[in-house]
Amino acid sequence: MCLVTQIALQTKITHTKQNKESTRGKLKYQGKLTHKASYRKSIIFNTIIVVIIAITPYLFQLYEYVPQTEEWNTPFFSIDKREYDDVQILVWISLNKAIPLLLMIIWFFTCSKWWYHVILIPMFMFGFQLFTAINDKSSILDVVEIYWLIPVMMIIIPFVYLIRIKLMDKLVHGIDLKKIDAELEEYERKEKEQQNLTTQE
Repeated sequence: MCLVTQIALQTKITHTKQNKESTRGKLKYQGKLTHKASYRKSIIFNTIIVVIIAITPYLFQLYEYVPQTEEWNTPFFSIDKREYDDVQILVWISLNKAIPLLLMIIWFFTCSKWWYHVILIPMFMFGFQLFTAINDKSSILDVVEIYWLIPVMMIIIPFVYLIRIKLMDKLVHGIDLKKIDAELEEYERKEKEQQNLTTQE
């Protein structure tokens, strides 16, 4: 009887190990599938980014295909010269602002550094300059945009500095504010328990 019980227990343990191993194998396989899918998405996304960056010199040269006239009519849109001599100059100036803005946007969304919020400052600068270049009422370029940046800088620079301080405290000085808060809460909890015990006595 004892021998039969031992054999039954041994087979049960063996089947349990096999079930665990098959479950682990399934989980590893599913993990590989999700990893492959995310890897493919990453490859596609990065390829698109690389292609966009690689064709920016050609995008800039698109102004050469714009006629040197006062108005340019296409089936999709029409552009007038605004404050410039002709439409080609307007497109050239706009592309001078739009291409760096595009590159800054790509850099902002793909940067993994802690200071990436600072990239917003030149992004806003190029955005303001592009808006001024295509605006009907502006006759002066690249002069007042720096003053428009002051409010943006007043928000972004302190924000980035706070991030830097938190990182310095955590990584360099080893100060973890969450741990300190947890320790203080634990201390307060123990203090309240002690007060409850003394009031009950």
